Amino acid sequence: MSQTKGEKEQVLSDLQNQFKSAKAVVFADYQGLSVKDLKNLRTKLREAGVSFNVAKKTLIKLAAKDSGYDEIPDSVMEGPVGAAFSSQEEVAGAAKIINDFAKKNKALKLRGSLFEGKILSVVETKQLAVLPSKQELLTKLVYLFNAPISGFARVIQAIADKQGQAA
Repeated sequence: MSQTKGEKEQVLSDLQNQFKSAKAVVFADYQGLSVKDLKNLRTKLREAGVSFNVAKKTLIKLAAKDSGYDEIPDSVMEGPVGAAFSSQEEVAGAAKIINDFAKKNKALKLRGSLFEGKILSVVETKQLAVLPSKQELLTKLVYLFNAPISGFARVIQAIADKQGQAA
């Protein structure tokens, strides 16, 4: 069923708003996914604060161009493409979910992403997908700051215990 001009303008406007507010956009080819699997993917993305939209490629390209992305390569826009807009966490959030979901559902394929004004290839997007999340990195940083202090406290305690036994 084709869309009317008004419907297309509304979709384009929505896409433009999403491109402008997104920290990252991840593209995925969903051809071959069952309706149930696509619904499960959307649910996982929504839980992470990511919206997944399916629109005509022409409208996606126009919205991207209006948001400062000159030309999305044809390899990214190959097949039926959905766009995952991540406005909370950078690319790792959406890319990680789609990459993990694609491991279990071979029909889903990463196509690339838009991040910090750059168009990233599939390989670059997969590399970002395996990076730890911002929360994981902060946890590791706190551990690194805390480890020397904890070690020092254990050494002092051992010395105090040793002196207590000698007395």
